[in-house]
Amino acid sequence: MATSGVKVHQKCIDTFLELKLQKTHKYIIYKITDDLNSVEVVKTSNEADYDTFLSELPSEDCRWAVYDFAFKTADGGDRNKIVFFSWSPDSAKIKPKMLYASSKEGLRKVLNGLAAEIQGTDYDEVSYDTVLERIRR
Repeated sequence: MATSGVKVHQKCIDTFLELKLQKTHKYIIYKITDDLNSVEVVKTSNEADYDTFLSELPSEDCRWAVYDFAFKTADGGDRNKIVFFSWSPDSAKIKPKMLYASSKEGLRKVLNGLAAEIQGTDYDEVSYDTVLERIRR
């Protein structure tokens, strides 16, 4: 449970494990339920196109997401890292921004195996090149 009191449904954890262990999803998008009591899975996809993933992040509302980020290493090898996204666009209202910020740790804590966290307030901060640069460090 997070500071805000928002609970994480078991389905959120189970879906993450499917992505991590079984590779059945490329990404998962989470949101706080309309009654503000818990976190739920809004969407899963096995679509590998990163721009398709970004198009799922609403321009005026907050979300969390997990993405199985594939990239090439400096020596040309293939690599994957599971990246957690905390999406809070500048155009979102203050109350959801505060609720998502205070509830984030509750979700992060139960998703074991995250390699990086990206916080985005606009699409430039979550662009492929920006994320790639962050995870290669």
